[in-house]
Amino acid sequence: MYFSIVIPLYNRPEELDELLSSLSKQTDKRFEVIVAEDGSTRKGDQVVERYRDRLTITYFEKSNSGPGLTRNAGAARTSGDYLIFFDSDCIIPSHYVAEVSAFLMNNAVDAYGGPDAALPTFTPVQKAINYAMTSFFTTGGIRGGKRSMEKFHPRSFNLGVSKKAFDTVGGYGPMRFGEDIDFSLRLMKAGFHTALIPEAYLYHKRRTTFRQFFKQVYNSGIARINLHLLHPGSLRVVHLLPALFVTGMVLVLLAGLILPEFLLLPLFYSLVIFLDSLRLNRSAKVALYSVAAAWIQLTGYGSGFLAAVWKRLILKKDPFNAFEKKFYD
Repeated sequence: MYFSIVIPLYNRPEELDELLSSLSKQTDKRFEVIVAEDGSTRKGDQVVERYRDRLTITYFEKSNSGPGLTRNAGAARTSGDYLIFFDSDCIIPSHYVAEVSAFLMNNAVDAYGGPDAALPTFTPVQKAINYAMTSFFTTGGIRGGKRSMEKFHPRSFNLGVSKKAFDTVGGYGPMRFGEDIDFSLRLMKAGFHTALIPEAYLYHKRRTTFRQFFKQVYNSGIARINLHLLHPGSLRVVHLLPALFVTGMVLVLLAGLILPEFLLLPLFYSLVIFLDSLRLNRSAKVALYSVAAAWIQLTGYGSGFLAAVWKRLILKKDPFNAFEKKFYD
């Protein structure tokens, strides 16, 4: 099987360098790489040139349209019968392509996703954000995985799909945030089958500051309501949990003004996060940062969700995304 790896790129030449370096070390070389530059001011063309003797690689530039439509533009230039999408802030273990190839040889699935992990070289903030995005004590429990609360939906930072399935559903839609869930839902509605490949993990650096992380999860909360309106029936009770968390914590803090004992609840939750992260990361610093990351993730996602409920469901306004133009600042 021959794979086409598509990478949308926006102002991240240094991270592209790390990603291409990891791809050049794959034990299975049956793939090409397509880098789609999405209207960047800091371009990756010179980085790509350094890997032309190690990878079968294509690079092109386009006007900025967001990750979904940029993936479509990259997919249009592929020659493989199976597409793999990576975000530019990922590092790929050397066995990745071989593991995916072996799985697909024995399992006829139309699309797959894989987990993400943190490298020892990641900063404490990156490790904390990775914890918040994968932990069962945060929204990691509703994102799809071995312990997922819902049917698995591949995420675009680590997603593979047959070219036939991709073309049948028309690729990614115009959503700038939540486009991967929209894509997965349309695949499933069309009768295609998805799977989690646990061995197809990668190292996802994610946002490097808590400020950027908040913007990401706030937009994700908004996107969940946008997805609900696009795909009636896709909203589940578990998707309400961050909004309930935000509402509950506001009530707890107000109650704490009268009875300070109520303030033990957020302290207890923080302690659970700290101890769980300490167990996994073996670092008190990362564990402390994980407490901050967990609160940012839940309050950011929950407040974005509530804002979208108010604007889209109650006021009946058009789709919107906060921080859209300054998402990476």
